Amino acid sequence: MEPVLYIVVPCYNEQEVLPITAPMFLEKLRGLTAAGKIAEESRVLFVNDGSKDRTWEIIKELAAADPHVLGICQSRNRGHQNAVLAGLMEARDRCDITISIDCDGQDDLNAMDAMVDAYRDGCDVVYGVRSSRETDTFFKRFTAQSFYKFLSAMGAEVVYNHADYRLISSRALREFANFKEVNLFLRGLVPLVGFKSTTVAYARSSRLAGESHYPLKKMIALAVDGITSLSVKPLQLITGFGVFVAFISFIGCLWALITALCGKSVAGWVSMTCIVCFVGGVQLICLGIIGEYIGKIYLETKARPRYIISERTWEESGR
Repeated sequence: MEPVLYIVVPCYNEQEVLPITAPMFLEKLRGLTAAGKIAEESRVLFVNDGSKDRTWEIIKELAAADPHVLGICQSRNRGHQNAVLAGLMEARDRCDITISIDCDGQDDLNAMDAMVDAYRDGCDVVYGVRSSRETDTFFKRFTAQSFYKFLSAMGAEVVYNHADYRLISSRALREFANFKEVNLFLRGLVPLVGFKSTTVAYARSSRLAGESHYPLKKMIALAVDGITSLSVKPLQLITGFGVFVAFISFIGCLWALITALCGKSVAGWVSMTCIVCFVGGVQLICLGIIGEYIGKIYLETKARPRYIISERTWEESGR
């Protein structure tokens, strides 16, 4: 029996690109169905992440025109990771496999064939991995690759050059639902679920329309979330650095004491100022890192809902 596939597509202010990519998703769905790889009950599930434009209206129009299109709307904007999670959790009991993909049309839809084949060969998780970054600018390529390497160095388990284009089976999703983190970094959380996995390489093209919703500021915030949500290595590093600074300070105190006993000490505010500023800066950085973790703990203890669905297209249509 062919598996039921739900293609989960998070959308935020995508009124320009959605009319272009939605038919592409449907065409791929029909192609996979015609090839006998997935069941007829497969669907495309769009997740409106509190868009301020006509994105939700377009999704409702698509759902009314084609029964293979479903849509859910979040009560407000909660971020890309929460939107993906909302779609996955809504789909997990309605399908056998999900494939999450961005709405911008940059990810190669043909990679879905290989993903489904890998699932049929026994893999519960299939990661879409970029084969190259030739379409990126030098700055984007450098920062993105540094991002993955830095995450790995900090102890976060991530798949290199993988974003959020992946296949996950319903079995893996049911186990993933037990992860209750409020601070989401799906690229690092999904590998923690385990199960048999593999990768599928694909080439990424330029965005078809609209503007990217992941500027440098959001990329940095995502990296901080990934590190602080998945690793305590920064705390270990500042502990080690603190020991190192304390050791150097101890040596400095001995030197100052010996110099004073020998009667060779001279007044010097420059060296003292440099030492005070250096130690003060180190302390502030360490407090900032510790503060990030305390902030994460504060949010986790509140246990607020990670998403709230305000509307579903199938409730309106009766499907």
